Amino acid sequence: MLYEHMDLLESVGLDLLFAAIFFFIGMAIKDVLKQGNVPPFGRKIVWLVLFLGCFGFISKGVIQMTMEGVGIG
Repeated sequence: MLYEHMDLLESVGLDLLFAAIFFFIGMAIKDVLKQGNVPPFGRKIVWLVLFLGCFGFISKGVIQMTMEGVGIG
């Protein structure tokens, strides 16, 4: 593996790791909500908060890539 590709490989690997962590967090929350007999409104609030966290993380990555591409960061 050439050294100039190691940075790309690390970046992709880290992104996949975070995606896997978000997936497992979602599965754990689904299990807790099912076992806790949470009402539907509470489930929707929990999933909304989880989605907003994921959306914020993805937005941060897109903004960071855009700023680095322009040369600001």
